[in-house]
Amino acid sequence: MMKPEEFRAWRRSLGLKQKDAAERLGLKKRVIQYYEKGHRDGKRVDVPRTVELACLALSLGCERYDGRPLPRSASDLPTLQASSRTARPED
Repeated sequence: MMKPEEFRAWRRSLGLKQKDAAERLGLKKRVIQYYEKGHRDGKRVDVPRTVELACLALSLGCERYDGRPLPRSASDLPTLQASSRTARPED
């Protein structure tokens, strides 16, 4: 599970402001703030696995995913990154 300080470190490592991270992850800025604090109104807030995976994808340079099969090896990821940056016709 991604801890609040790890989430903040991820955002900062990409040079993103909270607003920018929210936009890239499809969330509201306030949710980013909750993830970074680890709580909301005294209740624990965890970073969902889906957000963790989205953080990984953004770290790898993948802004969109069109459903194509993923490579089985990490050594194949640069090919995936290059193809994920190609604009799709409907974009």
